Amino acid sequence: MTPAAPAGSPRAPAGHDLLTGKVVVVTASAGTGIGAAIAERCLAEGARVVLSDRHERRLAEAHERLTKAYANRVLSLVCDVTDDRDVRGLVSGAAREFGRLDVMINNAGLGGERAVDEMTDDEWGRVLDVTLTGTFRCTRAALRQMIAQGGGGAVVNNASVLGWRAQAGQAHYAAAKAGVMAFTRCAALDVAAHGIRVNAVAPSLAMHANLSRVIGEPELAGLARREAFGRAAQPWEVATVVAFLASDYASYLTGEVISVSSQHP
Repeated sequence: MTPAAPAGSPRAPAGHDLLTGKVVVVTASAGTGIGAAIAERCLAEGARVVLSDRHERRLAEAHERLTKAYANRVLSLVCDVTDDRDVRGLVSGAAREFGRLDVMINNAGLGGERAVDEMTDDEWGRVLDVTLTGTFRCTRAALRQMIAQGGGGAVVNNASVLGWRAQAGQAHYAAAKAGVMAFTRCAALDVAAHGIRVNAVAPSLAMHANLSRVIGEPELAGLARREAFGRAAQPWEVATVVAFLASDYASYLTGEVISVSSQHP
């Protein structure tokens, strides 16, 4: 269950057709986190959306819930972003079903909490493989499809303010997210000639049920107090910025990392 929003928190705005006619793929979009909020926002903005996740049961539940509201604008495909065959199947499946791919949103990431001196190679490698290399695999597959279509399109990556800021126990995650930021900037230059934009968002703290499984409640409360509004973001507040970057309203933005944060320095 998604944690209740704090009293006085804003409500999600209605959609304004920012993505009407676009085909959008969102990785790690089952469950209750940012990915699910992004998928729902893109649907609210008029897109046809491909839900993707490696958790089959959660993906099926998300598909059932969203098709009730958005009918034939939803497709779901199981994908593990650490498996390039899965990734290529995700992109080709989206294009086969909807005729093209306009937006790839790379939300898949893996966190954890471990001091560097206690961290194993496997812990380090797993976080980097999902969070950074998974973003690379999905971006590569999406760019190849967009270029084959004649160019145009957008990629939006989910980074984190930890790509800029230090936090104990987060060396692997912070390194991966800093890598996502650098990758975003370089990929943007590689495909600018094709009219494809590549940007990223960097949230600070977005509260959802899965977050409390990897970060203790006292630490979450402390992080929330550091925010200017005294609360964590709601997942939809990140999703609206992603939708903007995916839309034609961001036509001159590429290689940018937009901080979705109210955190004090």
